[in-house]
Amino acid sequence: MTAVNPIFIDFEASSLDLIASYPIEVGICMPNGDTHSWLIKPHVLWKDWSGKAAKIHGISRDELEKNGQDCDQVAQQLNELLGDHFVYCDAWTFDSFWLHRLFKASGIKHSFHIESISALLDADQVSKWQDVHNQAINDMDLLRHRASNDALILHETFKRLIQS
Repeated sequence: MTAVNPIFIDFEASSLDLIASYPIEVGICMPNGDTHSWLIKPHVLWKDWSGKAAKIHGISRDELEKNGQDCDQVAQQLNELLGDHFVYCDAWTFDSFWLHRLFKASGIKHSFHIESISALLDADQVSKWQDVHNQAINDMDLLRHRASNDALILHETFKRLIQS
């Protein structure tokens, strides 16, 4: 599976607990480098919260309650923007879980497909990924662990890998 101009997606979550956690922010980076992000208001059934995770991403539960959008609004906007495209992530186990949790809470089926970045890369690129990724992080000097910034870093890393 090869995508010349892939779309990247990243989630921030309440914790890293793959049973109780839920998405609190989703960000995407389009093929041209444009980013979009949404804070997600916790669904009434979502109770998990990790203070340790909050220190990493810098998003409080109060901020989500005040400024987050309802799950169905976020899901609908993602479907409208992404259509039936493939989108790529760097932590498929977590990101696919949070995507599923978001869409299940919304009652909407996602129109797009989520896949690991590794599906885009050959063996040589996989071996170079971490070094190129770390260099992109250093060069871009963006606030990490915010979904759209992390998606943009994935975009830049991929661009550098295919140009080398």
